[in-house]
Amino acid sequence: MRSVLPGWPWKKNAANAKTEAGQPASDPSVERLLAANDHIRELLEDTSTPASVRAELSAEFDEIQAISEKLSREEIHIAVFGRVGVGKSSLLNALLGQEVFSTSPLHGETRIEGRSDWTREGRQDHVVLIDTPGIDEMDGEQREALANSVARRSDIVIMVCEGDLVESEFTALSLLLKEKRAVVLALNKADHFTVDERQLVMNRLRERTEGQLPSTHIVAVSADPRPPGHPHGVESLKALLWDILERKGKSLSALNASLFAADLDQKIASRIVEARREVAQRIIRNYCITKGLVVAANPIPVADLLAAAGTDVAMVMHLGEVYGFRLNRRESARLLVTISAQMVALMGAYWGTNLASSLLKTASAGFSTTLTAAAQGALAWYATLVTGRMAETWFARGKSWGSSGPREAAQEIIAEFDRDRVLAQARDELASKLDEK
Repeated sequence: MRSVLPGWPWKKNAANAKTEAGQPASDPSVERLLAANDHIRELLEDTSTPASVRAELSAEFDEIQAISEKLSREEIHIAVFGRVGVGKSSLLNALLGQEVFSTSPLHGETRIEGRSDWTREGRQDHVVLIDTPGIDEMDGEQREALANSVARRSDIVIMVCEGDLVESEFTALSLLLKEKRAVVLALNKADHFTVDERQLVMNRLRERTEGQLPSTHIVAVSADPRPPGHPHGVESLKALLWDILERKGKSLSALNASLFAADLDQKIASRIVEARREVAQRIIRNYCITKGLVVAANPIPVADLLAAAGTDVAMVMHLGEVYGFRLNRRESARLLVTISAQMVALMGAYWGTNLASSLLKTASAGFSTTLTAAAQGALAWYATLVTGRMAETWFARGKSWGSSGPREAAQEIIAEFDRDRVLAQARDELASKLDEK
């Protein structure tokens, strides 16, 4: 993924990834892990990200830091996900073969994420099991956000249900699958059903997830059977999870890290674009007021037009700095010539009225200024607004009009505004400021 911002620092090619020994990584999954970690470190260390944007996305930066630490420890995360009371903690305990995660007959026992290492004899895999709060808990916005955060950072998610999926479960499952997470759907408390009932529920789950989730990823378990006894189906779930880990554990870790990093990168880019747009809009408005007052208040015939042109040059230079481009006065003037040519073609009425007002000042030695000031100033305001938006568009596109060209850009911008409304508001504001003076 390449940044949409001019000059945005970018990533190393994964093909150039090296092992710690300095040799090319031969395992493609290792290469992807190294590339993902490079991407994440660059996001964390990028000093070009404005402090305001970093503060606004602080939660995302905390998550990317956690992902970076996860990758550095070479961990694979498996998280349980689901509604309150479906037996998420019990299922993790059954996988571990011991009571590690707290369980309770009261709903909402899990209030923060819990984790435990999961190993098997003869293996060096660093697998971490993660328990999450219920996604539907009362007063659960914060807990649901936490659960979603953990799921985003997990390489495999076990979606736990206790029957056919309710709406909140199906929505959550669809989101996980859409985000390309490796998902296993576990029907817990299978011992609560007869054999026929259990088969009906399993068939229903397969039907609802057809085309999205492999049928082999849907299992029936009894993590905490009643009366107490040997958990049912847990060994099959273990085998499925270890099979997924062996086949694509590192690839999943790299993919999930890359997806989250790319998402954060896009959020940063979008927020910077938005921040630039907000600043640019304030600058354009300030120049609209300045130019409107210059044109309205200048008693010297025709000089108001010259002063207005100087104001436009200053505005273009100012907007360029906002978008990271430093233009000198000559470059700004050339851009204004291009913009003005389109405005003459599309807004001839503006220029005719403006020139007529200026000539009226000449004929009356300036005595008509008070009669024409607000109207002429409003026209200058409107022209500045269009000029500023066109210049901003050119800068935002990397000093380019794109494939459409300046005329099409001008048409689109002019169509954005209700000219009569802009002129009326400008007249009122300028008249008020002129009265103050």
